[in-house]
Amino acid sequence: MELRIDNRKKVAFPRINHYDYAIRYIVEQGIGAQFILLPPATKKTSELGSKYSPDYACAPFKHSLGSLIEALEAGAEVLVETGGLCRLDYYGALQKEIIRELGYRCDFINLAEYMGGSKKEWIRLARHINPKLNPAKLVTGAYEGVKMAEYMDEIEAMYYRNAGFEAEKGSYKKVYRQFLMEMQIAESGQEIKRGYQRAKQALEELPLKMPENPVRIGVVGEYYTIMDEHSNQFLQEKLINLGASVHRFMNITNCHFRAKETALRPRIREYAQYSMGPTTTWTINSAMDYAKQGFDGIIHVKSFGCTPEMDAIPVLQNISRDYHIPVLYLSYDLQESDTGLDTRLEAFYDMLERKKKVLR
Repeated sequence: MELRIDNRKKVAFPRINHYDYAIRYIVEQGIGAQFILLPPATKKTSELGSKYSPDYACAPFKHSLGSLIEALEAGAEVLVETGGLCRLDYYGALQKEIIRELGYRCDFINLAEYMGGSKKEWIRLARHINPKLNPAKLVTGAYEGVKMAEYMDEIEAMYYRNAGFEAEKGSYKKVYRQFLMEMQIAESGQEIKRGYQRAKQALEELPLKMPENPVRIGVVGEYYTIMDEHSNQFLQEKLINLGASVHRFMNITNCHFRAKETALRPRIREYAQYSMGPTTTWTINSAMDYAKQGFDGIIHVKSFGCTPEMDAIPVLQNISRDYHIPVLYLSYDLQESDTGLDTRLEAFYDMLERKKKVLR
């Protein structure tokens, strides 16, 4: 048997929820490189990032730095920092210096430097990773990878809306996990679409024991922490286990392809006339929508020290007052115990449930 050597460059991104499956697809099917798909983050990931981070750095910086270090240990040759919508946009340069000082040798690509660039610049960047790049294949791979992210957002939203009311315990999670597995190994656009269609149909057909007026909770807040389940200590999973229907507007699809921040500003003019930061407009707009739709409660999620989301808190308090909707504020750094969070969530859910019974 002939031994085949994989000479493709090994590329890694920081973990964020399940989006690394879509990124893997773009890297492997579009660029033609090898993607380092890391296992779920652990306590060690957070500790690694925290150990080498400045004290003032936010939790997303620490989580992403820990991911990059683990990727290097797994053999990554090219690190790609996606940047962010706030000061995280500047963190790529700092993380690059930290990694250099730790003695690692790798290519470090900071996508913040390419935002707003032309298509030619993006193709040149991809060609740096793979000199034999096929531009047409890159375009197709990027399109199909983005489509995968949209499908994952849709199926995830269905899961958290309904999984708390499944007639057969574990049935929703079984379908959801199978869908994620199919996305993780997909190698074509057809496989992506078929996996999505199977999951959607299966979830729609699963029997539910949903009460006439379920407790509905809207989750709003900072971009990274609200989407990454490791960073928020599996907040949404805890809520559905309590019996809530959980809704979250903040995801890649809504915030990058459907609801531009500048287009939403007129909608929140009653509460905020100016942009206070990258995620505050989405936070305030989502909170207003949940309040107007008669949701029972709102949970505001942010990383410790996140200035834009700190500025959003007084506005959320005004919405809470005007619409008589309770808001629970959660701030995350690198917590090691779930006990405190579990206690607060249980108390919040019980309060919402009692309030619903009284008003009924």
